[in-house]
Amino acid sequence: MAIGTLGVIPARLASTRLPRKVMREIAGQPMLAWVYEAAKACPQLDGLIVATDSDLVAALCAQHGWSCQMTSPDLASGSDRVHAVAQTIDAEIYVNIQGDEPMLRPEHIGALLAPFAHPHVEVSTLKVRCTPENIENPNAVKVVTATDGRALYFSRATIPYDRDRTGETAVYWKHIGLYAYRKAALNRFPALSPSMLERTERLEQLRFLENGFSLYVEATEFDTVGVDTEDDLLRVEAMLRDRNGV
Repeated sequence: MAIGTLGVIPARLASTRLPRKVMREIAGQPMLAWVYEAAKACPQLDGLIVATDSDLVAALCAQHGWSCQMTSPDLASGSDRVHAVAQTIDAEIYVNIQGDEPMLRPEHIGALLAPFAHPHVEVSTLKVRCTPENIENPNAVKVVTATDGRALYFSRATIPYDRDRTGETAVYWKHIGLYAYRKAALNRFPALSPSMLERTERLEQLRFLENGFSLYVEATEFDTVGVDTEDDLLRVEAMLRDRNGV
């Protein structure tokens, strides 16, 4: 029997810019612990599991009593790793919770699941108002949506483009890389070849758009900081210490 909503935390160690990053300590505990504990606090999740290709991550999960499933090291993306879990655990909706998002809050997952009140929604993700310093930063992915929240495009470029430079009408939204999928949509994803736009921008969500998936974007007031460098690690540690009083 399928459960309602399963949270899956893809957690691999083979990061090129910051090796072993999900195991790195932040404010007294591994990065993965911050992610797992925030996800576990979300009442909308009916289950939670870590998907990894690392014996070290599996050992950390065993140490803390977290559910864990070993997946192939050859999987190309987080969505592929979530799909691997879906082959053994049946759920109606799967939530892809990146293991390098230690600023995660339960509210992020709640917002991510809100669009599924509408039966036509196949995939969801999040956006937050883009800070001025990130508007032209290619590492901060921008998203534009239709008035009903349907995703129109994601880009590392500054979209929309303020042609007249008035600063009066353009609103910029930063994409947050958390996703939720209905099972049928998740099962279709790995069979699709990486699309032209995906290869160009290096953004896997564009594969959903190019193949006509119904992808919706929910706004959140809580930004996150994905950790890819030592500087990111130090910045997040300061923010978490301030937020949690540690």
